[in-house]
Amino acid sequence: MTSTRTRIQVVGIVLVAVLAALVWFGWLGWDTEYQVDPATNETTGPYEPWQVIGCAASLLVLLVGAVLAGVRPLLASAALTLAFTAAWTFQAAATDDTGLFAVGALLVLVGLAVSSTVVSLVTAGLRRTTHRP
Repeated sequence: MTSTRTRIQVVGIVLVAVLAALVWFGWLGWDTEYQVDPATNETTGPYEPWQVIGCAASLLVLLVGAVLAGVRPLLASAALTLAFTAAWTFQAAATDDTGLFAVGALLVLVGLAVSSTVVSLVTAGLRRTTHRP
């Protein structure tokens, strides 16, 4: 019985990690072009707001779904955070010659770690209170 639970956790964690990296590539990984406003000469990007919103919503659904499916909250949160950060960092490091990608990677890591931990623990708490006999 314990080995079945362990296998379910491992499969869930791997699935969360793979899907989190795919969320990165699906929403953000393909867009590397910056936009320049001709009137102000201000550079923005490379991501559009709709991409970031879609990415965040997809990560939220992935994490809540994993916790509701029984993956331990902190493990699901860690898998999502590390996989998404690794995907982000891989591309950022390949395209940055200033070294500032490391600052961005740290911000992505900390931001995702905090937010995913809160979401996973709240989801687990709500799951417990709604599934009491």
